[in-house]
Amino acid sequence: MNLLRKGASTDAGTPLSRRSTTSRDGHDKAKSEEAAMMADAAKLNSLSIRASKFKALLDLPVIDLEQLRKLSWSGIPDEIRSTVWKLLMGYLPASADRREATLTRKRKEYEEYVQQSFGKGKTGLDQQLFHQIHIDVQRTHANIPLYQHPRIQEALERVLYCWAIRHPASGYVQGINDLVTPFFHVFLQSCTKGDVEKTPVDDISPSVLTDVEADAFWCLTKLLDGIQDNYTHAQPGIQRQITRLKELINRIDAPLYHHLQSQGLEFIQFAFRWMNCLLMRELSLKNTIRMWDSYQAEGQDGFSDFHLYVCAAFLVKWSDILKKQEFPVSD
Repeated sequence: MNLLRKGASTDAGTPLSRRSTTSRDGHDKAKSEEAAMMADAAKLNSLSIRASKFKALLDLPVIDLEQLRKLSWSGIPDEIRSTVWKLLMGYLPASADRREATLTRKRKEYEEYVQQSFGKGKTGLDQQLFHQIHIDVQRTHANIPLYQHPRIQEALERVLYCWAIRHPASGYVQGINDLVTPFFHVFLQSCTKGDVEKTPVDDISPSVLTDVEADAFWCLTKLLDGIQDNYTHAQPGIQRQITRLKELINRIDAPLYHHLQSQGLEFIQFAFRWMNCLLMRELSLKNTIRMWDSYQAEGQDGFSDFHLYVCAAFLVKWSDILKKQEFPVSD
């Protein structure tokens, strides 16, 4: 009788136990979904608040650039990034009354540069300089179809050539072709609908492309003015940056530093490109653009001092893996 009751009790309890477990699983799933929805809502609310703050700043007759930098450090909304970048780079004035006239004047000035250099076609160019630019532009973002279109490549060639002949102390150096593309990409995105990389290039009007080209030229000029030593003879700016990076890693991650030294790996072997191309060969264009929000928010030293610490952060992030690696040094 007792065995019977025990058996009956067991038989009856099993489905109840299953129902209880199923109910609990369903409840946990519902709570998880609710938490995810709440997190998404909080994120959207945060983005909305940030967008409102940007709008309030940009609507001021004279923009507080210090506040704009602080707000931009954590990222700039896509729809206003073009305007904010032009302000942070010092291309556009803080005063709203002067912006339109400044854009008109600077774009006209760039058109004159292009006419002076390309007015008689490519035969009148410095052929050695143009050939190097042409080769590098062909290889720029080879994985992005937008940058393989002849109209885009010709626009980049004009920007780089006009910059180079106006900066004879440094001239064109391989790597500068990478640095113009974040500006070009952001400014073109602001003139198109949807994903700029999927925009039919032949549908872009000549006037729009000319304006994008001019704005990219002036912002590239502002950028390179701040790190010009990186591109003068023997590139002393880059040499200093690499020395500083080496010293910094020795201070903050001595085990990694000593491991690299024991392997005979010199910092210049991997860090030269990091400084020359500002990590653009290591990161996607999309991630580079987001990173440049913070670089520009840092002010004049964003592309030099702050960049140095970003490079150090990459090394420290992957320190454990790097310390397990062997780096054969070729004779």
